Amino acid sequence: MKRRTVYGRTQTEVRSKMKVLRERLDAGAPVKDTTMSLSAWLEDWSTKALPASDRKQATIDLYATIARKHLVPALGTRPLDRIRPSDVEALIVSKRRAGLAPSTVRTIYTVLRAALDIAVRDGLLGRNPAAAVRRPAVERQDAAFLTVDDAHRLLDSMRGERLEPLFRLMLATGLRRGEALGLHWSDVDLDGGTLRVRWTLTRTSKGLQLGEPKTEKSRRSVPLPRSTVTALRAHRRQQATEQLAAGEAWRDSDLLFTTEVGTPLEPRNVLRRFETLAERAGLRDVHLHTLRHSAASFLLAAGTHTKVVQEHLGHSSYAITADIYSHVAPAQRREAADRLDEALEW
Repeated sequence: MKRRTVYGRTQTEVRSKMKVLRERLDAGAPVKDTTMSLSAWLEDWSTKALPASDRKQATIDLYATIARKHLVPALGTRPLDRIRPSDVEALIVSKRRAGLAPSTVRTIYTVLRAALDIAVRDGLLGRNPAAAVRRPAVERQDAAFLTVDDAHRLLDSMRGERLEPLFRLMLATGLRRGEALGLHWSDVDLDGGTLRVRWTLTRTSKGLQLGEPKTEKSRRSVPLPRSTVTALRAHRRQQATEQLAAGEAWRDSDLLFTTEVGTPLEPRNVLRRFETLAERAGLRDVHLHTLRHSAASFLLAAGTHTKVVQEHLGHSSYAITADIYSHVAPAQRREAADRLDEALEW
């Protein structure tokens, strides 16, 4: 066993250092933390451990961007062995003061902690200073949703639009953008009035990619309203017409929603087109994800049980659905009280 020497100005200091040394040895931690800078470590982590993880490519891209834009400028020159929990807290405070969204601040913390976890795993650090800091909170906001009148105005604004079937489907089912763009005709049973969510389409650093949904709950079967089935039948006929017009230029992908030559739609272009149509309808602060929230709100307002809505949306837990859509509950409680009044005929 290699002999270790500890120096100190006093016996108390030596004993303290010996105690720390024994604890590190007992824990299998390195005797001394690395002096590598955080910037150098993030470069190593983002090119090796991060892409080797089971995270989706979009998440890998996001983490690498967060490291480059926020962690390197703030703490990049700091040696790993000089980063303290108070430094992590100072980073959080500075990002909040800079006006970043709470969710972004939390992601910055998450990326730093993940990178330093690997440094601990690789024996470069004895402990992760970020682990001693509470994860920044994100106060959940009530989801923005359309009223029935808003929905009619929006549908009127997109009538005849090439992407109208896509937006109608999203409003009727609450599918996420990537889920809707990843739908294949083989996933849809128009006769049975159902579809299966099996893929998501996302833009990553490697281009447009089809991947599996991130959770088991996201892989689900969703019932289709009759009006949506009718719209999809018409859309399939229109797509067949476009295929004939494209001729040899057509790329057969089996995707429900494509360009005029059969290639996948660019998610950002879909978002921009929707926002243009929402502005045309006179709707402010309405985004593509608003369709998902609106579908849930309409279902809950119609008396659908929260558990059913959870399964419909593919939320990982009942609590998430109940929390996000708590704004619908007061109206439901009012309706329940009125029903009790009617039943008892006081």
